[in-house]
Amino acid sequence: MSLRTAPDSFDILLVEDNPGDARLAQEALKEGRMSSRLKVVVDGVEAMTYLRREGPFSDAPIPNLVLLDLNLPRKDGRQVLAEMKADPNLRRIPVVVLTTSQAEQDIMRTYDLHANCYITKPVDLDRFISVVRSIEEYWCSVVTLPPR
Repeated sequence: MSLRTAPDSFDILLVEDNPGDARLAQEALKEGRMSSRLKVVVDGVEAMTYLRREGPFSDAPIPNLVLLDLNLPRKDGRQVLAEMKADPNLRRIPVVVLTTSQAEQDIMRTYDLHANCYITKPVDLDRFISVVRSIEEYWCSVVTLPPR
């Protein structure tokens, strides 16, 4: 098994129910220096369907990275994270929690569930875009990821 630092295509799954935040993330990645492909799903149930490549997502690429909001409809981000890390087929996918919560209990709980990183969404537009671009650059060009 060989490891790659910079994959030919870098797929990111954004699990975000706020259309404004999803749109900002899309714009930040589109105008960034990397060539990532972003797929957005709006709730935890859809996220798990996507990750398990079921139903309408049977041909979906396995993401290199998941950006996960915590407060989601139908199945919250904590449940998604727990299911991902319990599934041998999904547990190696890095998960960056990107949420508005600054609550210590949320931070502790997500790290207990093996999140790779916890980032509180900046409220400033320019800072939000900068954070998303930094996430992409770090996970796409700095980190060595296992093969998909």
